[in-house]
Amino acid sequence: MELSIDRLTKHYGHKIAVDRVSATLGPGVYGLLGANGAGKTTLMRMLCAILEPTSGEVRLDGKDVVGMGPAYRDVLGYLPQDFGYYPSYTAAEFLSYIAALKGIPREAAGKRVKELLGMLDLTAVADKKIKTFSGGMKQRVGIAQALLNNPQVLILDEPTSGLDPKERVRLRNLLSEYAGDKIVILSTHIVSDVEAIADVVFVMNKGQFLVHGTVQELAEQVRGRVWELTVPREQARLWQEDFTVANYRHEGERVVLRIISDEKPSDGAVPCEPILDDAYLYYFGAKEA
Repeated sequence: MELSIDRLTKHYGHKIAVDRVSATLGPGVYGLLGANGAGKTTLMRMLCAILEPTSGEVRLDGKDVVGMGPAYRDVLGYLPQDFGYYPSYTAAEFLSYIAALKGIPREAAGKRVKELLGMLDLTAVADKKIKTFSGGMKQRVGIAQALLNNPQVLILDEPTSGLDPKERVRLRNLLSEYAGDKIVILSTHIVSDVEAIADVVFVMNKGQFLVHGTVQELAEQVRGRVWELTVPREQARLWQEDFTVANYRHEGERVVLRIISDEKPSDGAVPCEPILDDAYLYYFGAKEA
């Protein structure tokens, strides 16, 4: 199975939301990382054939996904950033309703709904109305509906929004296991969401892919640009004004800064082992990220 993105572009008047994006994706987990407004949601909506591109195309195994119509929707699962639901429905009722819309036979739908409620730790609240749910519980219902038809292509826009740390780990494990022979694409601006499970990470800004590669490959690109420097506490703010500071921690009356810089920021700075978070901050800067 192969999802091919060929020079995909979307204009809104004079504004370019997505600018000639190309990639070829096989089975695995792909992380789409970028600041808000980078073009991630627009790209994902075109990948789902919800939004018509200005130019370019998306093909699944050589077939244009727009031309495939219902055949593409049969193999697609999608969680939008803000998914719609009926507040007065219970979780089980809502998932059964979505299963019917997807054309899943009733008996198979019943088994799948029960399975997904268990996988996403919703069994205990299956018969409670969604309007009574917390934000994280609603998000898990949204993830469940995206998985109903056991899709070959699963596209999730900010899937961990509202989830607590335990739920985020559960979702990461679920997606990693699910992606054995399927294509999973998740968009986020939270680096740790993709760092643990993504086979390939695409860093997106201003509608284009800046770089892509494995987590290790992207981290390696900023080797020699990540530094640790210990300064008096009263000087920490000055360093933050002049440099991208990824992290700082207090040690008594001094502060240890993790600085992203092409040049050694001070004679006292020592090089650090880079991580994906450093690469993200290198490309976006602390304020934009």
